[in-house]
Amino acid sequence: MAVLLTGGTGYIGAHTAVTLLEAGYQVVLADNLYNSKAEVVNRIERITGKRPAFYEIDVANAAELSKVFEAYKIETVIHFAGYKAVGESVTKPLEYYKNNLNATIEILNAMRNYGAKNLVFSSSATVYGPYGESPLKEDASTGCINPYGWTKWMSEQIIRDAAHAYPELSCVLLRYFNPVGAHESGLIGEDPNGIPNNLMPYVSQVAVGKLACLTVYGNDYPTPDGTGVRDYIHVVDLADGHLAAMRYCEKHTGVEAVNLGTGKGVSVLELLHAFERVNNLTVPYKIGPRRAGDVAECYADTQKAEKLFSWRANRAAEDMCRDTWNWQQKNPKGYES
Repeated sequence: MAVLLTGGTGYIGAHTAVTLLEAGYQVVLADNLYNSKAEVVNRIERITGKRPAFYEIDVANAAELSKVFEAYKIETVIHFAGYKAVGESVTKPLEYYKNNLNATIEILNAMRNYGAKNLVFSSSATVYGPYGESPLKEDASTGCINPYGWTKWMSEQIIRDAAHAYPELSCVLLRYFNPVGAHESGLIGEDPNGIPNNLMPYVSQVAVGKLACLTVYGNDYPTPDGTGVRDYIHVVDLADGHLAAMRYCEKHTGVEAVNLGTGKGVSVLELLHAFERVNNLTVPYKIGPRRAGDVAECYADTQKAEKLFSWRANRAAEDMCRDTWNWQQKNPKGYES
């Protein structure tokens, strides 16, 4: 039996592939390389000594996806594939809805047609919207503020409806908070196209000299230092969470939404200064205005993941900062280095 990772050469997909291969699973990657590089497959092999199968396809294309299911007996799908830039989703909403929702629908169709029963979906804490109070529990009210978030929320609903119609399905909707860090080897990490949308890759690119200065958006929030507080989770802890979710799927049916975070809030300046301290360097920054839609605090309640999966995040902010800088130093131009 094989595990299919859609979007498997992406940031989280690659780290999850390493975790699954090291746990003894047969791994198949499918990715159209829209936001990733084929070099990732070589790096995964260097880390694990095992080469995952790789299909360069668009998983929203039913015919191309069927070829993968015909070639392998797929038991579980971990669905990462999708457009993911929040700002771009506001300017290109139709492209985001078409791509992300069609991918989810075609994956569920293929699973039904070929008898795959288990689905782990890469969702997001953005489904909670801006009004919930942290720590956020899975039963908190939902409501998104951008098309990217809505594609995650709508995909969750599509999966719930499919599981209701086909009760043999087992589905876990993993709501990530803020993935950061890199594999300790420095061989795989976050390699965003263009100027990063997320804090940690922006910090590391300023530190390595690729960008001139970090902008901190807002220092007048009602938080200890005035900057936004978020739940940053090491990407390897996140990958371990996917393995735990997949093992849960193997023994249950139905649908569960589960947060993956540390359960602790860290401010922008706290993370920045931790990065400087751990790596013994200085990162220039300036204070800018608040961004529309940003909230003061957003962090997870992680009790459900602990209860269902016996999983919790084990790596601290210092580990995230150290591993990020190790990756950035060894790969100053990302996978093109």
